[in-house]
Amino acid sequence: MAKNMQPIAKRCHALGISPAVMGYAKKTTNRNPGGQMRKKKSEYALQLNEKQKVKFVYGIMERQFRAYYDKATRMTGKTGENLLVLIERRLDNVVYRLGFAATRREARQLVSDAHFTVNGKKVNIPSYLVKPGDVVEVVSSSRSSAKFSKLTGEDAPMVTLPQWLEREKNTLKGTVTKMPVREDIDLPVEEHLIVELYSK
Repeated sequence: MAKNMQPIAKRCHALGISPAVMGYAKKTTNRNPGGQMRKKKSEYALQLNEKQKVKFVYGIMERQFRAYYDKATRMTGKTGENLLVLIERRLDNVVYRLGFAATRREARQLVSDAHFTVNGKKVNIPSYLVKPGDVVEVVSSSRSSAKFSKLTGEDAPMVTLPQWLEREKNTLKGTVTKMPVREDIDLPVEEHLIVELYSK
């Protein structure tokens, strides 16, 4: 685990986000306190940084991110908020938010390995978009594994759920109760800068 932390911590520092957003323990550094030596970023650099931040946190490649953006532009409401809500609805993110995985990266792998069902059917596509009423559950054959058995019972870790998700106590089942909204997304990002970047 420690071997993978340094690149994550470095990337988070470069993007100006806390590793805690990624599900990792927050790391501090005394290098370059206050960032006095850093040059002021250009408008383009600021816009690009916000896009890279979202892509990195959610583990999305450029082509897929652009597809989300194009879809967001066709929806009613603010494009930036639509974009974040679409990405928040990804199955791998929901698995992470429900506490079934410690990080989104782990959640993506668990989904790919077919450890989850949506409404009783196995889904192994991390980018699958959930909707209100969907029930996400660990498949019965995986529940007794070391990974999932420790998530129930008295010693199970506490999970703070966003308002749009519910998880039955001492179970490996969660429900999407409503669509997420911008206030549910705790990522420190200025999404309007992403819209400005793609609008050029």
